[in-house]
Amino acid sequence: MTQPLPTLEDVRTAAARIEPHIHRTPVVRSRTLDERIGAEIHMKAENLQKIGAFKARGATNAILALDDDDLERGVATHSSGNHGQAVAYAASIVGTQATIVVPDHASKVKIDAIAGYGADIVMCAQAEREQRLAEVVSSTGATVVHPFDDPDVVAGQGTATLELLDQVSDLDVVIAPIGGGGLLAGATIVANAAGVPTVGAEPEVVDDAQRSLRDGVRHPATGAPSVGDGLLTGIGQIPFEVLIAGQTSIVTASEQQILDAMRYVVERTKLVVEPSAATVFAAMFTHPDLVAGKRVGAIISGGNVELTKLAGV
Repeated sequence: MTQPLPTLEDVRTAAARIEPHIHRTPVVRSRTLDERIGAEIHMKAENLQKIGAFKARGATNAILALDDDDLERGVATHSSGNHGQAVAYAASIVGTQATIVVPDHASKVKIDAIAGYGADIVMCAQAEREQRLAEVVSSTGATVVHPFDDPDVVAGQGTATLELLDQVSDLDVVIAPIGGGGLLAGATIVANAAGVPTVGAEPEVVDDAQRSLRDGVRHPATGAPSVGDGLLTGIGQIPFEVLIAGQTSIVTASEQQILDAMRYVVERTKLVVEPSAATVFAAMFTHPDLVAGKRVGAIISGGNVELTKLAGV
């Protein structure tokens, strides 16, 4: 471990820091969804968050925590879309320049949103993200705001669950999607402090998080494509340690199950969810015994999906 693990107090500090700049998102219910799953599902609608995803929380906390010298040099990151939008948004709050390295598989709606916040965009292949980011930092001196392996980012993401537990009492489990692990790690810090277990959901074609927690060693990302484009990265060191300590479990769902869940949620709840967010529902549909009869906090991570792709689903 090279960085300290974030704590519940860090999450509370983050909540106070970012409160003027983010939404306190609603918790949504659906009787039809409850009947389909056989559980009481409380959906934390982070698809209604600033930039359309929970990522606004972590990036805003990390950037607001920087000192003036860091801000003068600008910030940079790599992202398939939502974190890039979040960094661009947070940079606009404090008036610093953001540079976002974006893999070429990212959706157009996310790329356009990043540009809309005034950030510079550097396109590259998925495997070149780290290299291109290093080049940006070398040439500009920008401070890296990592998508998930940053204690301030993880603490910021944890504020979604902090709100959820304040809005809904006596939850039996909290479930969230996992790519790099920032959202799930933040959820685990907060939920475990309240005695609530956490579960992660990921596409089965990119099941590195499940294998990593099972084997007690971080496995790299599989490199396989998935409709859950926000969940392609391997689990970070900080999230890995948080999830190991929290005894968090991971379940998977197939590509078709994710698309079917996405369609079901859009049709039944009228909430727009992107495939990465739909992975949570696909996991509950596929593994109903995981949540049967329980009060479940399900974090909808984001709703940034192109309308043409949504229509196709």
